[in-house]
Amino acid sequence: MRFAWLTACAVLIFGVLPPAAAERAAPASDPLGSPRWGDMQREFFRDARVVFDDRVKVSAPVTAEDALNVPVAVDATALSGVEEVLVFADFNPIVKALSFVPGRARASLGFRLKLQQSTPVRAAARTADGLWHVGGTWVNTTGGGCTLPSTGASSPEWDLRLNEVTARRWPRVDGGTRLRLQVTHPMDTGLAAGIPVFHIDELRITADDGSMLMTIHPAEPVAENPLFTIDIPPGVIGEAALKVAGRDNNGNPIRAEVAP
Repeated sequence: MRFAWLTACAVLIFGVLPPAAAERAAPASDPLGSPRWGDMQREFFRDARVVFDDRVKVSAPVTAEDALNVPVAVDATALSGVEEVLVFADFNPIVKALSFVPGRARASLGFRLKLQQSTPVRAAARTADGLWHVGGTWVNTTGGGCTLPSTGASSPEWDLRLNEVTARRWPRVDGGTRLRLQVTHPMDTGLAAGIPVFHIDELRITADDGSMLMTIHPAEPVAENPLFTIDIPPGVIGEAALKVAGRDNNGNPIRAEVAP
């Protein structure tokens, strides 16, 4: 009883918290040294448990020459039981880039991103135990990618080809399948003068048996005419066509089949 009373007094007088409470209350030390990490933790994770984990890989150029098309690859396959992956950039005016649910595909995704300025680009993978595993890398760029209008916004062709899907699949050396698909869409952020926000809201990729391979939720910072690379483990899909379905934030549908 005396020890419990002293512990309670220490909390009241000195602000000492039990370990579990301290983990929830204080942002973890950021290995990338970003002054915005505390804001990121509060915005995306709130009271959830978060750890920095080298097993979550984010690959991107150290210096991006084109701020409108920064190639990014996220790989959380070293973790087991990944249920969701969130990608965000600390210093973008629209911080969230996208999220995806792996389904039966691998917990990895390649895509291109718009960056407004030099920033950490991070991926957070949530495992079945509710823990978020965070990895990331710094990308240096001259910036301006989020506030420039898309080339599609000034082209009369985009409305004729809006949400058109171009895709290809081929075998991987491990016996699995790589799927690469591109959707014609301007992906306007709404930050360019006179151009409203207009982006793909959801993409669902399913196998021939109807099982979900991956669900992607792109946000405004994903590059124009987004290109996604998805890896599927051996034995998951057969020789039948894969299906792609989705919509943009204006309700325009996306539908396609990807032949073997």
